[in-house]
Formats: sequence, structure tokens, C-alpha cells
Amino acid sequence: MSIPETMRALVQLHDGYSGTQEGPAIDTVAPYLELREIPVPQPAAGQVLIKVDLAAVNPSDLHFIKGEYGQPRIKDCPAGFEGVGTVVAGDSPFMGQRVSFFATHSGTWADYAMTEAQGLVPCRPDLAAADAAGQIVNPLTAMAMFDIVRESGADSFILNAAGSQLGKLLIGLGRDYGIAPIAVVRRAEQADLLREHGAAEVLITSDEDMMANAAPILRERKPRILLDAVGDQATADLFFAMPNRARWVNYGKLSTTPPQLTQMGQLIFQQKVIEGFWLTRWMKDTAPQKLGAVIAEVQERFVSGKWQTDVAAIVPLADVMQSLPAATKVVDGKVFIKP
Repeated sequence: MSIPETMRALVQLHDGYSGTQEGPAIDTVAPYLELREIPVPQPAAGQVLIKVDLAAVNPSDLHFIKGEYGQPRIKDCPAGFEGVGTVVAGDSPFMGQRVSFFATHSGTWADYAMTEAQGLVPCRPDLAAADAAGQIVNPLTAMAMFDIVRESGADSFILNAAGSQLGKLLIGLGRDYGIAPIAVVRRAEQADLLREHGAAEVLITSDEDMMANAAPILRERKPRILLDAVGDQATADLFFAMPNRARWVNYGKLSTTPPQLTQMGQLIFQQKVIEGFWLTRWMKDTAPQKLGAVIAEVQERFVSGKWQTDVAAIVPLADVMQSLPAATKVVDGKVFIKP
């Protein structure tokens, strides 16, 4: 395959962190990104160049371009963490093959991306493009955190932002493994859909009686794990209402208002734990054999129909500056960028 000297890319306009905590909601990308023609990156030893077929847009991407993520921005470097494409250069046994990947050197919101050769995930030929482009961040997070749920030995677990793509994956896992998901969402109109996906219970945070509704559910089902993408007061209230030895596992910060932790004594006397989860660390700490088995299960779940990717929009790379903000506001679906 002939590789051009230049490519289109959405490059970052800033370095480092912004110091803000505005959340992933975005009304314009103009303060953060610019569409440019830049040189195609050249892979060094241990790196590969990938022609991007489709790139995912995750909340972590939006936090990142705004300077609110746990890693610093790099000015003039293309944005975008996750995608699928064809390996076209570098030292890799997957040369010419379709792979899912997490970009580590030059981002996926571009015609070409660059990453470490050892992190490539070969794709089954029957894996749909949208499933392949988004099979790392959300599916692997779901699998890893569901391991925490299974290890707890409880018959149920709580998850918030349950209407998100990741939330639906977790509900599907709970349904298939017989561990009842207690779904927490903001909008009442999501309840029936989540029950159809397999949620055993649905709690609505906009309901002023939410905690009163939650009390009998928590007493009966006794969930031990709370999987949290929001980090708000409703999450804290649920955690403190959970039984002894409950674990609050935070993996996102959709809320811009942090919670007040009003019952810290429970951490001492009820052996409760608050902790964080970061997929990058989990992937580094997981044995290659187990990681390979998890990836195989992820692809099988998509191909078999146990999981599906709800696509909100596929935005052409050339239109991102104008169209991405509106696309991210579509509820109950995932956004992709097409070079």
C-alpha cells in the first residue's frame, strides 16, 4: 500500500492540563482542535502505522482535548484514543491486517495513527466496523469491572450511567451470568429499554424519592459493588446505603459537582472501600493469556449478538469541527469519526 507524505488530522491546540472540570459535554471543538494537513508519522522501533478505518469518540476523548483527563495533552498532536484500521508500516506480524488499537503516539482522529506494535488487537473478519472501532475502551472496561462483580460473590450489583454504551454492556453481562444489574439513570424514559436489556431494577436519580425507592431494593438484593461513571451525590448516597463490605469503584467523572462524603465512619466500621479503575493500568497488569481470552470473548459477544454497538452518528473527519458537538448530544448511542 502506498503511503502519502501528508494526512488530514484533528490536532490539539494546547499542551498539558487546563485546570477545569467541566465534564465531557461539549458545545464547540474550536478552542481545542484544528483540522490540518500534517506529515504522516513515521514509526520507530516497536511502533506501527495504521490507516484508520473508523475512530471512536469516548467521554475520555472529550475530557482529554479539554485538558481534564489524567494524561497531559500534546500540542500539535492528533487527538483520538481508540479505533480500527489496517497496519501499513512498522515491524508487526499483522502487516496488512485489520486491527483494533489504542493510539499511544499519534491519535485516531486522522487518516493515519501510530501506536505500539505490542498493543494491537487482531479483528475477526465477521466483526462489524463499529464494534471493532470501539472494542477496547468500553468492552474491556466492562469485562474487567464485571470480574470485580463476580469476585464479590453477591447476587447483584449497581451501575450508574446505565444507559450508556458501557452501561448496556455491563447489563448484558449481568443478565448472561445471572447477577442482577441495578441500573441507575437520570431519565425515566430509559427505564423500560434497560429492563429489556436485562436490568433487574432501575433507579431514576431525577426522582426526588430515589433513595426511598432504593432502600427496599438494597435490603433485598444486597449488592456489594457500585460501578460509577458519574461521581455525584446520588452515587455517594447509594454507596452509604449499601451493606457492609460494599466497594465503590469509580471509573469516570460525568458530574461536574463532586459528592459530599457524609458517613466516612462506614469505611472503618463497615469495611467499605472507595477505589478507582483505569483500563490502561488493568491492561498492563493483566497476564497476556488472560487478556487474549477476554478479547476473544468480547469479539464473540459482538458477533453472536449478545452485545451490540448502538451508533448515534458517524461523522466524516472533514466535518468534525462543525458536526461533532451536536452528534455527542444524541442520547443512547456512540459517536464515531470516519476519515
